[in-house]
Amino acid sequence: VQLVESGGGLVQAGGSLRLSCAGSGSPFSFNAMGWYRQAPGKQRELVAEITRESTIINYTNSVKGRFTISRDNAENTMYLQMNNLKPEDTAMYSCNAVVRYGSRYLNYWGQGTQVTVSS
Repeated sequence: VQLVESGGGLVQAGGSLRLSCAGSGSPFSFNAMGWYRQAPGKQRELVAEITRESTIINYTNSVKGRFTISRDNAENTMYLQMNNLKPEDTAMYSCNAVVRYGSRYLNYWGQGTQVTVSS
Protein backbone atom coordinates (compact mmCIF):
# COMPACT_ATOMS: atom_id res chain seq x y z
CA VAL A 1 0.00 0.00 0.00
CA GLN A 2 1.34 3.41 -0.94
CA LEU A 3 0.14 6.88 -0.02
CA VAL A 4 1.59 9.86 -1.87
CA GLU A 5 0.96 13.43 -0.78
CA SER A 6 1.23 16.47 -3.01
CA GLY A 7 0.24 20.11 -3.05
CA GLY A 8 2.45 21.53 -0.35
CA GLY A 9 4.57 24.63 -0.81
CA LEU A 10 5.34 28.14 0.33
CA VAL A 11 2.46 30.57 0.68
CA GLN A 12 1.90 33.92 2.35
CA ALA A 13 -0.35 34.25 5.36
CA GLY A 14 -3.96 34.43 4.27
CA GLY A 15 -3.31 32.29 1.23
CA SER A 16 -4.62 28.85 0.30
CA LEU A 17 -3.26 25.44 -0.59
CA ARG A 18 -4.92 22.17 -1.51
CA LEU A 19 -3.21 18.98 -0.43
CA SER A 20 -3.88 15.63 -2.07
CA CYS A 21 -3.19 12.11 -0.84
CA ALA A 22 -3.33 9.43 -3.51
CA GLY A 23 -3.57 5.84 -2.35
CA SER A 24 -2.70 2.71 -4.29
CA GLY A 25 -1.87 -0.95 -3.89
CA SER A 26 -4.52 -1.86 -1.34
CA PRO A 27 -6.57 -5.01 -1.97
CA PHE A 28 -9.39 -3.45 0.03
CA SER A 29 -10.88 0.01 0.19
CA PHE A 30 -9.49 2.51 2.65
CA ASN A 31 -11.49 2.96 5.81
CA ALA A 32 -10.90 6.09 7.85
CA MET A 33 -8.32 8.52 6.53
CA GLY A 34 -6.72 11.53 8.07
CA TRP A 35 -4.27 14.38 7.77
CA TYR A 36 -1.60 14.88 10.40
CA ARG A 37 1.05 17.54 10.76
CA GLN A 38 4.28 17.93 12.63
CA ALA A 39 6.13 21.17 13.13
CA PRO A 40 9.81 21.25 14.14
CA GLY A 41 10.19 20.53 17.84
CA LYS A 42 6.53 19.61 18.25
CA GLN A 43 4.58 16.40 18.44
CA ARG A 44 2.59 15.17 15.49
CA GLU A 45 -1.04 16.20 15.71
CA LEU A 46 -4.21 15.14 13.97
CA VAL A 47 -5.48 17.93 11.73
CA ALA A 48 -8.59 16.33 10.26
CA GLU A 49 -10.07 12.88 9.78
CA ILE A 50 -12.85 11.45 7.66
CA THR A 51 -14.64 8.11 7.61
CA ARG A 52 -14.99 6.01 4.48
CA GLU A 53 -18.43 7.32 3.52
CA SER A 54 -17.59 10.83 4.74
CA THR A 55 -20.31 10.56 7.36
CA ILE A 56 -18.04 11.59 10.22
CA ILE A 57 -15.52 14.41 9.89
CA ASN A 58 -13.46 15.89 12.68
CA TYR A 59 -11.05 18.82 12.82
CA THR A 60 -8.63 20.02 15.40
CA ASN A 61 -9.90 23.28 16.88
CA SER A 62 -7.19 25.47 15.39
CA VAL A 63 -8.23 24.73 11.80
CA LYS A 64 -12.02 24.68 12.13
CA GLY A 65 -13.62 27.05 9.64
CA ARG A 66 -10.43 27.28 7.58
CA PHE A 67 -9.66 23.71 6.46
CA THR A 68 -11.92 21.26 4.68
CA ILE A 69 -11.21 17.54 4.36
CA SER A 70 -12.79 15.45 1.62
CA ARG A 71 -12.22 12.21 -0.26
CA ASP A 72 -12.99 10.57 -3.56
CA ASN A 73 -13.26 6.82 -2.99
CA ALA A 74 -13.43 6.06 -6.70
CA GLU A 75 -10.02 7.67 -7.09
CA ASN A 76 -8.63 6.52 -3.70
CA THR A 77 -7.72 10.12 -3.02
CA MET A 78 -8.16 12.38 -0.04
CA TYR A 79 -7.89 16.15 -0.04
CA LEU A 80 -7.31 18.95 2.42
CA GLN A 81 -8.36 22.41 1.31
CA MET A 82 -6.56 24.93 3.47
CA ASN A 83 -7.73 28.55 3.42
CA ASN A 84 -6.67 31.61 5.37
CA LEU A 85 -3.37 29.96 6.21
CA LYS A 86 -1.43 31.20 9.19
CA PRO A 87 2.30 30.97 10.02
CA GLU A 88 1.43 28.51 12.79
CA ASP A 89 0.12 26.11 10.13
CA THR A 90 3.70 25.62 8.94
CA ALA A 91 4.52 21.92 9.26
CA MET A 92 5.08 18.67 7.43
CA TYR A 93 1.66 17.32 6.52
CA SER A 94 1.20 13.56 6.21
CA CYS A 95 -1.77 11.43 5.32
CA ASN A 96 -2.86 8.29 7.07
CA ALA A 97 -5.19 5.54 5.92
CA VAL A 98 -6.64 2.52 7.66
CA VAL A 99 -7.21 -0.73 5.79
CA ARG A 100 -9.23 -3.55 7.22
CA TYR A 101 -7.95 -7.08 6.74
CA GLY A 102 -10.66 -9.25 8.28
CA SER A 103 -10.49 -8.57 12.02
CA ARG A 104 -7.26 -6.58 11.74
CA TYR A 105 -6.87 -2.90 10.98
CA LEU A 106 -3.55 -1.64 9.66
CA ASN A 107 -2.36 1.96 9.42
CA TYR A 108 -0.44 3.31 6.46
CA TRP A 109 1.42 6.61 6.15
CA GLY A 110 2.62 8.78 3.33
CA GLN A 111 6.02 10.48 3.24
CA GLY A 112 4.59 13.93 3.78
CA THR A 113 4.47 17.28 2.01
CA GLN A 114 5.89 20.48 3.47
CA VAL A 115 3.66 23.48 4.03
CA THR A 116 5.36 26.76 4.87
CA VAL A 117 3.35 29.90 5.59
CA SER A 118 5.23 33.18 5.67
CA SER A 119 4.03 36.17 7.66
